[in-house]
Amino acid sequence: MRLKIDVELDYDIDGATDMLLLVQAAAMADQQLEYDNLLVSSNEPLRAMPGADDVGVRCWALAENRFHATYQAVVTIDREDVALASLGETAPRLLPPETVPYLMPSRYCESDQFQGFLEQTFAGLRGGALAAALTEWVGDHLTYTSGCSTGATTALMTFANRQGVCRDYAHLLVALARAGGIPARCVSAYAPGVEPPDFHAVAELWLDGAWRLVDATGMGSARDLVRIAVGRDATDIAFMTTFGAATLNQQQIMVVQLDE
Repeated sequence: MRLKIDVELDYDIDGATDMLLLVQAAAMADQQLEYDNLLVSSNEPLRAMPGADDVGVRCWALAENRFHATYQAVVTIDREDVALASLGETAPRLLPPETVPYLMPSRYCESDQFQGFLEQTFAGLRGGALAAALTEWVGDHLTYTSGCSTGATTALMTFANRQGVCRDYAHLLVALARAGGIPARCVSAYAPGVEPPDFHAVAELWLDGAWRLVDATGMGSARDLVRIAVGRDATDIAFMTTFGAATLNQQQIMVVQLDE
């Protein structure tokens, strides 16, 4: 599948502010960049560095009074959906070292608080069978509701409120998977089916020797998601982090399927 991505960010800035951007599609084996162009208003040259786990690119910029950025890309995705339930379990002691941090609780994913719920609700399930059941449970028990959560909303709050946006779905699925012994990380992504069009957040679960993209909202699937960045939770994958005051003027994200 080929996707065309167009992004515009326009903010007013209070004085001079450092900005950290995570908007570029990651160049990876299963998603190739045919075209990739980022233009940013910055008082200094952009400073680029690898993202977490060497996925994607973080760019530092210095904005003053106004910040404007555009990003265009064409990405070819070479990835198919996989039936999670068919994937085997890897015992924690046998996991690759780089996946172990994703078994642990994090700021927005309090996986240690879900042990009792998993034991009561998903007893006997392991590996891919558990991952499939957790994904279905999150999709069935949450209602997608714009504006119902904030930057402080955690997986436990979402579990209690039973509603959220894409980042809340991702946080809850990641927390539940970690509680079940499955390494799980959050992923920022582009996808053509997101409504309203925006940056998207999904989960990635380590199953049967590989990371598997999972969108509990049902708006995207492994075959049409373009990774931007990965991390423990929203802290690591935010598309823009400002180290000063910023006021939104305009933000547009368009993802269009070009062909199969």
